[in-house]
Amino acid sequence: MAATYLDKIVARHRQLAAADSRPLDGLVEQARSMPAARGLRAALAGADRLAVISEIKRRSPSKGDLNVGLDPAAVAATYAAGGAACLSVLTDEEFFGGSITDLQTARAACPLPVLRKDFTVSAADVCDVRLMGADAVLLIVAALSSAEVIEFHRLAVDVGLDVLVEIHDERELEVALEVEADVLGLNNRDLTDFSVDLDRTFSLLADIPAGKTVVSESGVHSREQLDELERVGIDGVLVGETLMRAEDPEAALRALTGGADDTGELPAL
Repeated sequence: MAATYLDKIVARHRQLAAADSRPLDGLVEQARSMPAARGLRAALAGADRLAVISEIKRRSPSKGDLNVGLDPAAVAATYAAGGAACLSVLTDEEFFGGSITDLQTARAACPLPVLRKDFTVSAADVCDVRLMGADAVLLIVAALSSAEVIEFHRLAVDVGLDVLVEIHDERELEVALEVEADVLGLNNRDLTDFSVDLDRTFSLLADIPAGKTVVSESGVHSREQLDELERVGIDGVLVGETLMRAEDPEAALRALTGGADDTGELPAL
């Protein structure tokens, strides 16, 4: 079977992690000493309606350039004004054109919790999320062994991070439930061909126990979809490419969140 986009990206991140010689104990102690994080799960739960995690993403391996010249501070402020509950910031440089500076600049420009959107493949990666000032780490179950998910989840909680555990199917859901993940990301994107099907969320939701914070990722384009997701019990959505391509991201976001000047549909791209 040909390597998927995820396979290639994760292989590169594992190569980089293997070359990281920093002592882990020191990183853990530094991470524990960081100022308190902004609570991503609390922000999702505290939203008046279904929460939106708005993403800052310069480009995509499958879609190419989205908004390569963006100003992270300006975009973050726009998202906050548009009603976002949280930010997600791509920090992978090689494949997505992001950076740690993008995350730090965006976080400094608004009061919202920030998810580091990247490919976490080592304990040092988990510590780095905290050390760069992010508030939550992403664990992609498809990119990790079950043992790694358990180890990294435990470490993330220990150093004060919220954890978004991303799943794509029933097997991955079992892993997420085994580690007692509080925040589950249901990714609607097929990792083989990057096609998107919102029905993945509805299918997986039936097997998720009560008490979990559930986020639907990818494929949301209208208030109608958001209303349906809220009706079935989803707590939040992560929206990236649509906002990145919008001429007016604040208006596009308000169309999702129900803010002022809401039309119920996203403005034309």
